[in-house]
Amino acid sequence: MTDQPLPAALTTEINAVLDEAGVHADRRLVMRMLRTALLLGEDGTDRLDLKIASAALAEMRDAFRLFAPFRGVPKVTVFGSARTRQDDPLYRQARDVAAALAGDGWMVVTGAGPGIMQAAAEGAGPALSLGVSIRLPFEEKANAVVTGQDQVVAMKYFFTRKLMLIKESLGFICLPGGFGTLDEMFELLTLQQTGKAEPTPIVLLDQKGGAFWEGMRRFVDEHLAPMGVISPGDFDRVVITDSVEAARAEITGFWRNYDSLRWVGETLVLRLRAEPTDAEVASLNDAFGPLLSSGRIERTAPHPPEVADDDRLDLPRVQLHLDQRQVGNLFRLIGAINALDSAPAA
Repeated sequence: MTDQPLPAALTTEINAVLDEAGVHADRRLVMRMLRTALLLGEDGTDRLDLKIASAALAEMRDAFRLFAPFRGVPKVTVFGSARTRQDDPLYRQARDVAAALAGDGWMVVTGAGPGIMQAAAEGAGPALSLGVSIRLPFEEKANAVVTGQDQVVAMKYFFTRKLMLIKESLGFICLPGGFGTLDEMFELLTLQQTGKAEPTPIVLLDQKGGAFWEGMRRFVDEHLAPMGVISPGDFDRVVITDSVEAARAEITGFWRNYDSLRWVGETLVLRLRAEPTDAEVASLNDAFGPLLSSGRIERTAPHPPEVADDDRLDLPRVQLHLDQRQVGNLFRLIGAINALDSAPAA
């Protein structure tokens, strides 16, 4: 349905417009968006639905432009309550963990509001802070840290904001908060569990001696797992801690040896920073054989589609045929890869 072709004459006119605008890169994708917009009009789509689609696309463009200059910089998103006061220990935790990661060269992404979001932006500093704010009647302006550097974008819709808070980041830190924070935390877990997002480290950071996230763990262990609505161990993918240093180590350590992944057909390719030995590959097969649908974990050269895209060709690789029902357990394999003796020093 979405690939419904347009009349040839109209396609020719659109190509002429693209030529005049100088749009040449990824032209088929731009053409597809234009075709979808025209089909929405042809369908007689409700005005409100058209306003939603139009605003969402415009907001995403604004956000893509904000993030584009920092594409090569690792980013961590910090979630937490907008109501946290500056004298709260959680405020200091957010500020300190952001400062620690900024010291390692990471940018910090927040929702650009007050409370935990402001604390994290303060810790990272204006140059290493990006904000994705939401327009609410009671939170009208982004905090001064991100607005001072003009490194903020405002969103009307929560769904576009959430996309940009998650899309660019290589790690996530959640501090105690209300409905919004919990929504963001469970969204992260859902994306990881279902394989809709690549594995990334998730840290639930509390104040010293705090019990907020341990209470969440008890709820998961005592209610969700026994009901069978999640699998045992699904919550193991998060790290619960009250230590800023432990949070920092989890975010940075996840990328110690593991670099990235790519699906090539039904083959999953994991790109690493160091070549594993034969003995290490054998140990991975012994430990993670149940995750495979067939075959074994093997070293591999870059696949032809990777070569065609010049995709991380300098890195060593392993490949496997992952049982799709086990995609939520991929983080365990990555953890083992990071712990190999051949892995670079932390």
